[in-house]
Amino acid sequence: MFKKDISAGAKSRVKSSVQRAIRTKVVETYPLLASHIDEIIPKKSQLDLLKLPDRVSLYALDNEPLFWQHMDDPLIPHLRVVHAFPACFSRIGIDRGAIRFVLSGATLMAPGLTSAGGRLPEANAELKEGEVAVIEAEGKEEACLVGQLRMGTEEIKEKKKGVVMDTGHYLGDGLWKMTID
Repeated sequence: MFKKDISAGAKSRVKSSVQRAIRTKVVETYPLLASHIDEIIPKKSQLDLLKLPDRVSLYALDNEPLFWQHMDDPLIPHLRVVHAFPACFSRIGIDRGAIRFVLSGATLMAPGLTSAGGRLPEANAELKEGEVAVIEAEGKEEACLVGQLRMGTEEIKEKKKGVVMDTGHYLGDGLWKMTID
């Protein structure tokens, strides 16, 4: 989605009622962020909404990107937020062979998760289709991709092939490199 360098379109301030709704939605979607929500979006701060190409909305605070949303999809955290609060998100792992493809913007395929180096959650922590997941690379400390799953983890384990995530925000993409003025 963000393969090319992007520039922000119109920048507008978010009304306080909308900002409260965003805070609530973030806590509903990512319950482990509840204790950190005042650090991420302080109550007295002013959120900005930036319009990006392909109907993407980016929410930023003090020129620091926080969350992005494609049309009516869920709010997805920027990788900088994921790196700041790594334990607050559902995580799955890819093997070493998939790293270069993910970092070049390719779709995430099931073999990268089901091979020996991949890591899927246990049965009690299954992720469903449409949920937001953070992708970590084998042998690396930081997350490399965040996006919405097109296939649940139970289905990934059964099929072992197919597209798992087709759009997302990865290290080095246009959203990562974008500067907000």
